[in-house]
Amino acid sequence: MKFSFSDYTLGAGVATELVNTSALVRRSTGELLVDPAALGRFLVEHEIPVAPATPGRRPNEEDLAQVLALRGELRALLEADSEDRVAEGANALVGRAGAVPSLGRDAEGRWQWYVATGQGASLADELAALIGTGLLGVLRTLGHRRIRHCASPVCDGMFVDTSKAGRRRYCMPELCGNRLNVARHRARRLAADSPGSQPGPTGPERPS
Repeated sequence: MKFSFSDYTLGAGVATELVNTSALVRRSTGELLVDPAALGRFLVEHEIPVAPATPGRRPNEEDLAQVLALRGELRALLEADSEDRVAEGANALVGRAGAVPSLGRDAEGRWQWYVATGQGASLADELAALIGTGLLGVLRTLGHRRIRHCASPVCDGMFVDTSKAGRRRYCMPELCGNRLNVARHRARRLAADSPGSQPGPTGPERPS
């Protein structure tokens, strides 16, 4: 496979999606990648352009085990407090698939730097190269501060913020933002229903 260095948003997005498939993050639903079929669905749903070494072969148990191991390494890498450590780890991910840089034209005829994975690279290694390329692009273009923990106090997710404004707060905005709103609503209800709560003023009493 071949990945563009300039399109770092793809690899960074895959890093975010993969690290948040674990039961650590998905407390209510549990582990997302429960079997090889689930891994296959994950690749299709997120339009991840990696494939097993043999064309037409679906992910198997070995692929799943390797991807889960990669996910654990990725979590540790995203939690690193040093951008140098992130760069070192991302470089190692890119090299795992025997990737080499090449210069080629994109769909619009412009020259771009690409990383091409080696022949026979496993699914997990191709995924590692894609993620590593994305993380290196983020470090070079946006900086280490764009790798963050989810702002929700009820979520252990992480994400790589590639938005233009850089103000993303949640790993899964449509889910974590809603979780936080629900938690705040419940807290307000509990406070209102507590024995010590006092009703608000009702205004002066009207004569009958």
